[in-house]
Amino acid sequence: MYTNNTAFTNQTEAEMKVDTEGEEKDKKVLQENESEDEQGGEDDISAMSTVTRIKDDTQMTVSHKESEDNSTGGEMVDGRMVCPECGGDIVASADSPETICSACGLVITEDEIDRGPEWRGFDAKERDEKSRVGAPTTALMHDKGLSTNIGWQNKDAYGQTVSAEKRRKLKRLRTWNERIRTQDSKDRNLKHALGEIDRMSSALGIHETTRETAGIIYRQALKANLLPGRSIEGVATAVLYAASRIDGVARSIDEIATVSRVPALEIKRTYRYVIRELELQIPPTNPIGYIGRFASAVGCNAETERRARALIHQATERGVHSGKHPVGIAASGLYAAGQLCNDRLTQSEISDAADVSEVTIRNRYREILQAAEEVTSPWVLVQRESNVMTVANHIDILVVSIIQENVQHVIHIASAQPAK
Repeated sequence: MYTNNTAFTNQTEAEMKVDTEGEEKDKKVLQENESEDEQGGEDDISAMSTVTRIKDDTQMTVSHKESEDNSTGGEMVDGRMVCPECGGDIVASADSPETICSACGLVITEDEIDRGPEWRGFDAKERDEKSRVGAPTTALMHDKGLSTNIGWQNKDAYGQTVSAEKRRKLKRLRTWNERIRTQDSKDRNLKHALGEIDRMSSALGIHETTRETAGIIYRQALKANLLPGRSIEGVATAVLYAASRIDGVARSIDEIATVSRVPALEIKRTYRYVIRELELQIPPTNPIGYIGRFASAVGCNAETERRARALIHQATERGVHSGKHPVGIAASGLYAAGQLCNDRLTQSEISDAADVSEVTIRNRYREILQAAEEVTSPWVLVQRESNVMTVANHIDILVVSIIQENVQHVIHIASAQPAK
């Protein structure tokens, strides 16, 4: 069948020409719209400003966009919004939807979005009861507290005891929950170690911050594969001692060994290995941190405690504590302060409280007094007074002898002269 290919070709070329012109028009329209959007975006950006928001005595910077229908909007000066009346800084309180001037009190905006909760709590207990969020993440749990924990109270939401069938279901749910939370050996290792750290910290009275520091160091040791060949309890005790040193908590390694399940020699060996492999910067222990506990144990007065802190501070500035046990320095400083303040503290009492020998106290006591230039103990005062009296007696004897010699010389001269 014969067809007219020429007419068909002409028609196709005309249609293609029309489509090309339409595409060019569409491109022009799109380019114009994009330029308008960019210009509008620049206008929006220029209307954005930095506002200082105060929440719980803390200032934070937020972006604030000036509303077109707001007649009391702030003015932009050097990229920040200021008060249109006095030029002061604009602050927005988290407790109210108003943005005001910190200088003159002018209300800049009134209808800000309140991003806080819709409920109010007047104490910590009421806020905890109304809060619908979980506890913050913590390094003291192997899963950082992100998993679900089913409580052991067999009660419903209204506080009533559940039936026997529901108790059986809850028991199986708890069992499977514990199995799911610890899926591999690392989770079980971490769970056991963090439990040991929490137990020892509770026995020693170590606060929450140091416990979390110990948990972080243990995670680093586990990640660096430092645990093969060493016990979990030994590494947990070593990282707890390292965390105490880092946070400035005065706990000696002997005190930590008393609550640990491993001997002190293994703790020291593991501690040196961990800080060497992890390259931890451990500051020297300040002996002043032990003064409070030792003073409470022996029952000394506040003046003696303050004097002991001053003596140890002066001694540490001169490097007396270098290479010496900080517990011995603290015990000796407390004994020296007791002697200076006429507080009847015996070496035996301080030795029992600090768990150091009396010989150590006697030796460090003299070093602290010499370094602190506080040579005013009763024994030194007696020696000084006796020395002064001895020198005074010698001077008196010398003066008397000189006077006697002069008198005799004058008499001899007088007797030698002839009588007139």
